[in-house]
Amino acid sequence: MLYHTSIDSYMETNFSLMQHHNWSLSDIENMLPWEKDVYVNYLVKYLEKQKLEAQQAQNANANAW
Repeated sequence: MLYHTSIDSYMETNFSLMQHHNWSLSDIENMLPWEKDVYVNYLVKYLEKQKLEAQQAQNANANAW
């Protein structure tokens, strides 16, 4: 299960998912390693999109003045 990541990284990822995204530890630990990777990748893409949209809105507001 931990063949592609360190224990520290594994724990930090789980902590972030629980604290910032309200995932339960049991849900996280019951996922297959590839399944968790897929969901984390989706989450990263979603957060990057949110950040880009916020930057675009901020730039639009700055250009309106």
